[in-house]
Amino acid sequence: MAKRTTLCPRCKNEIEVYKSPIPTVDIIIEIEPQGIILIKRKNPPYGWAIPGGFVDYGESLEDAALREAREETNLDVELIRQFHTYSDPRRDPRHHSISTVYLAKGKGIPQAEDDAVEVGIFTESNLPEAIAFDHRSILEDYFRLISHDGSVTRAR
Repeated sequence: MAKRTTLCPRCKNEIEVYKSPIPTVDIIIEIEPQGIILIKRKNPPYGWAIPGGFVDYGESLEDAALREAREETNLDVELIRQFHTYSDPRRDPRHHSISTVYLAKGKGIPQAEDDAVEVGIFTESNLPEAIAFDHRSILEDYFRLISHDGSVTRAR
């Protein structure tokens, strides 16, 4: 476990400070029948990405997913289910993050907002070349799932 010691600013005693991974969420938003939404990032690392971001202190993962989807795509989405959690320490070049990925259904016309400069709707056959983070791998897992089960947002 990564830790270091520092002096407490109040009592001046030495205390241990732990370095922990940062929780994030990503939301694969299906817009039927067109495909899934990706955003083009305004900030580094640049490229196309699954909408998502950091979980705020005191916020549930589900609330963070709904907020991030709205902030980046201007869509209110319906979360269908939790898909998978990705935790490779190398998944984000900025720091060690753990992302819980949700599958969601979106309606309407997405618009780039917040950290997004552009929004696009893609299928497996027309994914952009430059995809940030480990999102290409996440999308491969997603497309493998739907090739077996069909759309994950359809009622079963």
